[in-house]
Amino acid sequence: MNIKQIGGVALVSASLALAGCATAPAGSYGPGYGSGGGYGAGYCQNCGTVTRIDRRPVEDSPNVIGPVLGGVVGAVAGKELARRNTDSQGRRNVATAGGAVAGAIAGNAIQNRTQGGYVYHVHVRMDDGRSTVLTQSDVSGLREGSYVRVQDGRAWAQ
Repeated sequence: MNIKQIGGVALVSASLALAGCATAPAGSYGPGYGSGGGYGAGYCQNCGTVTRIDRRPVEDSPNVIGPVLGGVVGAVAGKELARRNTDSQGRRNVATAGGAVAGAIAGNAIQNRTQGGYVYHVHVRMDDGRSTVLTQSDVSGLREGSYVRVQDGRAWAQ
């Protein structure tokens, strides 16, 4: 097996591992985009002022999907490489197991990197006197004193 074939198999394996860990974009510009609030828009029941933002680490959750997917991809890649390079069944088995271990380690690292590490608790004092706390993965430029609209479980800057 030549270098181009090995590189191609490695590229396909890495692409499959990364595709399994990808997340979809939010796909929203947030509320108020093009809504034309302007003058005389009236009272906003869902608006308020940010009083505090706390950054907290994400609770540890089990990492299962990344290592399992990486292990499967690694095992398949190892088996394919060994099938083309050796006639020994023992060497094929070792290559399959080694590929599975390497893939699981890579999958775990990719999942840890993509999961982020913090959530934000955004405390908002609503215009009508109520207080609410929202948990968000990002604050999108919000800070204490920002005027926000609370919609879909998060605070959006106005």
